[in-house]
Amino acid sequence: MMCRMLILSLVSMLLAAGATGPAQAEPAPRIVSLAPHLTELAFSAGAGDRIVATVDYSDHPAAARSIPRVGDAFRVDFERVLAMRPDLVLVWAVGTPEPTIERLRSLRLNVVVFHTNRIDDVASSVREIGRLAGTGAVAEAAATRFERRIQALRMQYQERPVVSVFLQIDDRPLYTVNGKQIMSTIVELCGGRNVFAQLNELAPAVGIEAVIAANPQVIITTDHLALDAKLSWSQWRHIDAVRHDNVYTLPANDLSRATIRLIVGVEAVCRTLDTARQHLGMAAAPHAGVMPEAIDR
Repeated sequence: MMCRMLILSLVSMLLAAGATGPAQAEPAPRIVSLAPHLTELAFSAGAGDRIVATVDYSDHPAAARSIPRVGDAFRVDFERVLAMRPDLVLVWAVGTPEPTIERLRSLRLNVVVFHTNRIDDVASSVREIGRLAGTGAVAEAAATRFERRIQALRMQYQERPVVSVFLQIDDRPLYTVNGKQIMSTIVELCGGRNVFAQLNELAPAVGIEAVIAANPQVIITTDHLALDAKLSWSQWRHIDAVRHDNVYTLPANDLSRATIRLIVGVEAVCRTLDTARQHLGMAAAPHAGVMPEAIDR
C-alpha cells in the first residue's frame, strides 16, 4: 500500500498540462516546494537557490538534500511553511492533498498547482517555474534541450513494431498504472502498448489472472521492489514475456519522476523494448508480427 501511495504521490492523474495559480507580478525570491519532482524542476529552471523549504524525498540534485523540510507529500506543517515567509508555494494536482492546498490558500499564500502527468508537461513546468522565479532564460534553455532529446527519441522509435507491456509497480498486491500515468506515456513513446492503459484508476490493483489474460510480451518492474522479478514471474511460462525472457527491472526514479532526468528513463525503456523485440524475433518492418488491434495507439 505504501508503494502504491508513493507512486500516486509522484504523478498527476489530470489530463491538463501546465500550472494554475495567481498571476505573479514580480519574481519570487522565496519558494516552498511541496513535491520532490517540483523541487528538482526548480533547480533545472535555475531557481534552486530560491527554495527555502521542501518536503521529504527531495533528494536531487545533491543541493536539494540540505533544504529544510516542512513535511512530506501527505502531511505539511503549516506553521513552518508560514515561518519561511514564502512568496510562492509549488504544489501538484494529485500528490498534494486538496485539503492541504485549500489550507495554504486560506493562509493567503501564493499557491501554484502543477500538472505533470505527461512527458511534455516537464518542459512546460520548467518554463513556468522559470517565469515565476525570474529565471526564464535558464529555464528556456533547459526545457528546449529536453524537448529536442524527446523529439529525437520519438522520431527514432515511431516506426518500431508495437509490443504489449505490463508495468508492475508493486507485487503484494499486484499494482500497475493506467494510460494517464507518465510511465505509460514513456512506453507509448518507445513503441509499446500498456496492456492496462484503459483502466480508470491511476495505479490500479490487478490480479494475476488479468495479467495472464492480457498476455503481455514485455514485463517491466521498478527497482524499489524487493523481489527478483525474473524469478518471481518464472512460474508463469505461458505468458509471452516470461517465455521469451522479457522481464526487466528499471530504476523507479528514472521512470516516475516528471523531471528533466526523465530522459534517462525514456532512453532505458526504449532500449529495453528493442531488446524485447529481438527476443520476440520481430522483423524490422513497422508493426511486423503485431495484431491489428495492437497498432491503434
